Amino acid sequence: MLYMKVDFYETGKRIMDILGAVVGIILFSPILIGGAVWVKLVSKEGPVLADIVDRVGKNRKPFRLYKFRSMIPNAQEWLRNQPELYKKYQDNGYKLNPDPRWIKGAKLLRKSSIDEMPQFFNVLKGDMSIVGPRPYYFFEIEEQLQRYPNLREYVDKAVSIKPGITGLWQVSGRSKVGFEDRVKLDAAYAEKKSLIFDMILILKSPYVIISGKGAS
Repeated sequence: MLYMKVDFYETGKRIMDILGAVVGIILFSPILIGGAVWVKLVSKEGPVLADIVDRVGKNRKPFRLYKFRSMIPNAQEWLRNQPELYKKYQDNGYKLNPDPRWIKGAKLLRKSSIDEMPQFFNVLKGDMSIVGPRPYYFFEIEEQLQRYPNLREYVDKAVSIKPGITGLWQVSGRSKVGFEDRVKLDAAYAEKKSLIFDMILILKSPYVIISGKGAS
């Protein structure tokens, strides 16, 4: 009976993901096109999509996250060469606001979550889900576990499922929630496994996007 329940959940979630991604791509196609054009106009040197290191997928499988580039080319490498700024970046949950690496219009792209919209293609590929934990960086997990070794159990649960475009952390404050609380929220979501809960989180997401709550 347990196997049938888990199988039903996974099948239902995948169907919901495919339908949600297709609808999202069609519905937001003008914004997707506009976002790509804007990035290329204001920052000709780099690619349209962010050239970022792999993120942590289900069961720690690496994958490339699709995201409109809102920073200068080689932004992460530039930041690592700024020790004081990088320390602030780590202490602030791997966020800076304002961020000196942003391109023109980056704040709007990020606050409105336009930069995240290419992730519908990650969902179609099966790397991500519509609902799930925000994808972690590998270096982020390694560095934070050195600081908080007691969080390893929570991290293991959080990365046992597919990351998502929206989720419990994303509707609970995003950048205002530190790593410790974030990973506990993600672990709690991973344990819950409920399509109804997924629907509740999806319904909460438009308000978070419109209000810009916790965005940076």
